Amino acid sequence: MKYIDLNADIGEGFGDYTLADDAALMPLITSANVACGFHAGDAVIMAKTVALAKKYQVDLGAHVGFPDLSGFGRRRMHIEPQVMAHYVTYQLGALSAFARAADYPLTHMSFHGALGNMVSEDAQLARVLLQAVKDFDAQMIISTMSGNAVERMARALELPVICTFLADRAYESNGLLVSRAKPGAVIHDKEQVRARIRQLLREGTVQSIDGVTLPVTATSILVHGDTPESIEMVHTLREIIAEMDIALMPPARQRRELARENALL
Repeated sequence: MKYIDLNADIGEGFGDYTLADDAALMPLITSANVACGFHAGDAVIMAKTVALAKKYQVDLGAHVGFPDLSGFGRRRMHIEPQVMAHYVTYQLGALSAFARAADYPLTHMSFHGALGNMVSEDAQLARVLLQAVKDFDAQMIISTMSGNAVERMARALELPVICTFLADRAYESNGLLVSRAKPGAVIHDKEQVRARIRQLLREGTVQSIDGVTLPVTATSILVHGDTPESIEMVHTLREIIAEMDIALMPPARQRRELARENALL
């Protein structure tokens, strides 16, 4: 592996409530997924987070979720797909407005929480929501796990894709995430994370929660900013990446690099 993106979910406070030290986390990452006011975030937080991303030249992404502030977007909601598509557009538009005001580009998007789990499993839902993304911006990079319905449908719609590996989440043997309702779904142990990342970068695999070795295609590693260990975990990841002489590269630059390599073929 020549390069990797270091990504984090960020801007997930609300009003006077904060979940993570975004100011400390932002200089350590290369791309950020910013809450757009549905599962977390508000106008003030979005403006501050966009300013931080611009200051540190971190790729700015929209983290789109269910309209579920009280449940942090982690409860499954049964919303008509076309209605949810409008909610996707609404969230993209909200963050895009702050990005435009700051004169800084919005480069990518990802699905948060329960919505992310549902679109990963349901190709029909993924197609409807990704069509909304394409209608908003056909150059928007879709950040998702490899092999799921979002990746397949994004490629079918000819949207650019970056595949990500979740450093602190356990995987089922089918390649999807272990439900947070199950023990061991979130990995807090730094040494376990260290071992998983080394395996990913050296072998392109990960062990599922029941011991199956899964192939993983990823050029991005995600850390959840709302976990207490997030800053320490990012420091650990940066150490491993430097150790293995792999360049840090955000999604938009990866896309340009891939285009350059293809042009040389």
